[in-house]
Amino acid sequence: MAEDNGPNKLAYFLVGAGLGAIVALLFAPKSGRELREDIAESTRRGVDKASETYDATRVRARELATTGREKASEALGHAKGKVVEQRDRLSAAIDAGKHAYREEKQKTADVAEELS
Repeated sequence: MAEDNGPNKLAYFLVGAGLGAIVALLFAPKSGRELREDIAESTRRGVDKASETYDATRVRARELATTGREKASEALGHAKGKVVEQRDRLSAAIDAGKHAYREEKQKTADVAEELS
């Protein structure tokens, strides 16, 4: 669960840093034109950083999705193998039971025939 909050924490940090930079610029002793240029530059840097972070997050999400699909496929294959193994065991046990039943039935019939 801690990993789920990572992107949110980064986004909050970036927003806070951006707001802090804007407040610092507003209180800086600069002309209106310089201040607007500084704000525009800070905004561009923030947008660029957010875009880079988004792209990196998207790439990582794809990697995780691919890994998840591979692991799920692997687990499914393993589970199918176990089901087939158990089915074969059960089938063999049923066949052995039927064979034992037939043998005992035949023995009983043979004993009955000898007694008659």
